[in-house]
Amino acid sequence: MAGMRNVSDAGEALLPGMPKRLLRASPKSLADFSDCPRRYRYANVDRPTPARGPRFAHHTVGTALHKVLSSWWDLPVEKRTPGAARQLLYADWTPAGFRDTEQSDRWRARAAGWLTDYVAGLDPTEEPRARERTVSTMTERMTLSGRVDRIDERGDELVVVDYKTGRSVCTDDEACGSQALALYVLAVRRTMRRPCSRVELHHVPSGTVAAFDHTERSLANHARRAEDIAVDITDATERMAAGEDPDAAFPAVPGTQCGWCDFRPSCPTGQAAVPARETWSFLPEDDAAAG
Repeated sequence: MAGMRNVSDAGEALLPGMPKRLLRASPKSLADFSDCPRRYRYANVDRPTPARGPRFAHHTVGTALHKVLSSWWDLPVEKRTPGAARQLLYADWTPAGFRDTEQSDRWRARAAGWLTDYVAGLDPTEEPRARERTVSTMTERMTLSGRVDRIDERGDELVVVDYKTGRSVCTDDEACGSQALALYVLAVRRTMRRPCSRVELHHVPSGTVAAFDHTERSLANHARRAEDIAVDITDATERMAAGEDPDAAFPAVPGTQCGWCDFRPSCPTGQAAVPARETWSFLPEDDAAAG
């Protein structure tokens, strides 16, 4: 398994003298490589993809909220109510990752409360320009694509909206520093042929919005850092294709994150680094105490 590779991402020339293939990347894959090259390899290079670990409860919460905040707009305008959003959540909810049914039910009710408050602040007649939209762009070294939670139309410009469902309230500095959001701006511009500079982090549990208006300079800085990561990925993939040990080309970066990494079951380094986290352990401490 470890010796298999995804040739399309190797950056190789098809024939001597032909240009190299561009790396196929997404904001997530670039972040994965920055955090741990081994994780990137498991997710993007090795085929078949190595076994993944169990689902975590906080991911279940986030996935459910994201799904409802997209499907709610599919309802007729007159049915886009907070109550309808709650019904969608209850219909799609799963207990994956929770300690038991009681904890799952308690969190379903909590998430429904967040959703009710958030949707109550939306104008159901103001249709987003797009939802769960895949956008893409090209740079010198890669083709980049990703899926944006929501794209709003504000006057002549488009706005990238990203839903957040974690325990921490988002800040404007996070919106400014997010490489993913900056890359989405560039991809929205190219895909939808419209001006786009503003990014927003909508923290559903608190109902707060963190925002940043990108300049050409700030976008260029994010793009340059992404290009540097693409160079490193291409170099590692080419070295592995030339015969270097895959674990040497894509070294693991062990740390506390190994306790919840998706690929922990396939990574001896991660298993040795720290104990596995319980799948409900990222829920806020007040819930753990209540249980």
